[in-house]
Amino acid sequence: MCGIVGLMANQAVNQPLYDALTVLQHRGQDAAGMMTWHEGRFLLRKSNGLVRDVFHTRHMTRLKGHLGIGHVRYPTAGSSSEAESQPFYVNSPYGIALAHNGNLTNSDQLKQELFSTDLRHINTSSDSEVLLNVFAHELGKQGHHLDPEDVFDTVRRVYRRCRGGYAAVAIINGFGMVAFRDPHGIRPVVFGTRQHEGKREVMIASESVALDVGGFELHRDLAPGEAIFVDLNGEIHTQQCTDNPQLAPCIFEYVYLARPDSILDGAYVYGTRMQMGRKLGDRILGEWPEHDIDVVIPIPDTSRTSALELAQHLGVTYREGFMKNRYIGRTFIMPGQTQRKKSVRQKLNAIDIEFQGKNVLLVDDSIVRGTTCKQIIQLAREAGANKVYFASAAPPVRYPNVYGIDMPAASELIAHGRSEAEVGELIGADHIFYQELEDLKAACRVVNPAIESFDCSVFDGRYITGDIDDTYLDALESARNDDAKERQSAGDHALVGMHNQDDDLDVE
Repeated sequence: MCGIVGLMANQAVNQPLYDALTVLQHRGQDAAGMMTWHEGRFLLRKSNGLVRDVFHTRHMTRLKGHLGIGHVRYPTAGSSSEAESQPFYVNSPYGIALAHNGNLTNSDQLKQELFSTDLRHINTSSDSEVLLNVFAHELGKQGHHLDPEDVFDTVRRVYRRCRGGYAAVAIINGFGMVAFRDPHGIRPVVFGTRQHEGKREVMIASESVALDVGGFELHRDLAPGEAIFVDLNGEIHTQQCTDNPQLAPCIFEYVYLARPDSILDGAYVYGTRMQMGRKLGDRILGEWPEHDIDVVIPIPDTSRTSALELAQHLGVTYREGFMKNRYIGRTFIMPGQTQRKKSVRQKLNAIDIEFQGKNVLLVDDSIVRGTTCKQIIQLAREAGANKVYFASAAPPVRYPNVYGIDMPAASELIAHGRSEAEVGELIGADHIFYQELEDLKAACRVVNPAIESFDCSVFDGRYITGDIDDTYLDALESARNDDAKERQSAGDHALVGMHNQDDDLDVE
């Protein structure tokens, strides 16, 4: 899960790109980057850290141009070193910069092909660099002059080679901006326009909130397997580039990843979360009509919408029982279990009077590793709760994610191989309630009935790309579990000072 944005404008793009990245910050807190194009030259700034810390006045001044792309990163494939922050750049053909959200499931195979057949070297462990080089190699077959059809032919060949869930935006030196979405539409991407001095400007982004902050009108999502090309005159060209597209967006975007004020594939995320609360309330009333819940308390922030609807559905008081430290990042997307554990008590503090002597139902959007909710339940007991029940707006997360969300190791998922009751016992809850998967799907379809299917692989273990087997999952777990990440992090720290990826770069 990362955030991408691209902008073709009639004025400097550095500030609107910065503004867009700040509202996409929830999609990645590990690194940020921006690359602009000005008079045939690419200008780059990228480094580890939050958007506000990466870009200073001296950087913004140098990021000239009316065309640019930006990225916020959270590491899944690859490490969290600065060398792997985005955008990436290659000089052949033409000069191309690319930012990417998602994960290529055949990245290792593509690396071998790029080296042995395409004669291209991959310098990092990032699959984003792989995607860029595949795109560049295929674009190089088009010759010296490009038109929109040449770009779409290139994307068609990229789709034939690249599998997984991904959305990407790129700049082609001297020609324009292109973006494309995987044939199943797993990862989100939208586009919109605004008028400036009588001329049209175009923005492409992971979520509609990036368009909102810049005053862009949302046109629509890119369809699965669709590409958009914006030439240097600002003309928009779109084309379906795969034979059998099937919309199956990641349902976890609606549960947790996306901002509630975003619209993804025609569905307001806020509305889907309201419906999740109602569906969960129906389940609790069905299982326990004579419940003794005194108060419903959300675990801020993602679960608030669902928790409020749940409380109203149960006829129970809703209260804010935890205060959140706004300067601590989202614990789910922090690299490494040690850092997650450390951040929970720094992030939340209980308001004792909302817990003392009460039977409390805590509501969270989901339970992934279980570490955070276990500590939060302990905080509630220390604050004086009589009983602590726990509800998840999502079903049990039992399977790894391979499409760009940091859930690669089944052994680190608390619900893997366990019943709901066993999970409740492990996290210390007096009782636990999970959403039913069909109810979760229905909650999203209420908001947009046109979405017929979803990627629900973390809940049901069904990988819609059809290329995932036990061998792949075993290799993924070995390479990307928390122990492996901590070893990689140690290696990254040893390399500090040996590269200049946090410097500004000019590339022609």
